[in-house]
Amino acid sequence: MVDVGQKASTSRVAVASGRVLLGPKVFDLVRDNQMKKGDVITVAQLAGVMGAKHTSLLIPLCHNISLSRVDVSLSMDMESNAITIRGEARTTGQTGVEMEALTAVSTAALTVYDMCKAVSKDICITSIRLDAKSGGRSGDYKRRKNPG
Repeated sequence: MVDVGQKASTSRVAVASGRVLLGPKVFDLVRDNQMKKGDVITVAQLAGVMGAKHTSLLIPLCHNISLSRVDVSLSMDMESNAITIRGEARTTGQTGVEMEALTAVSTAALTVYDMCKAVSKDICITSIRLDAKSGGRSGDYKRRKNPG
């Protein structure tokens, strides 16, 4: 791991997002809370929070960070039969929380897949990415709408 011992503690925030493409049949079952494993949205939201809290156990060289806030939200997009996931992590510390936000989104997406795979194997997890970060030596970052 990188030594961050000499770095000043600063307020840090990271926001990540991703999508799970379900298809119409699975989308309707999730929307209507009819999946056999239960409430997909609530379980995935909780799994995302747990994922953020356990990031350093999953990513070998990632620092164990004391998180002050983790927020995971899932929204259903009827037009594309997809779920959009947003994860935000906050801390005051010596290193950023990008990996925690990304792990929150990834874990939530994997949970959606797990809870829906009995109905369809065509589910696709896509577009997991860092959308914004603030704090730290490298400064602020915000993803452009159309990177070129």
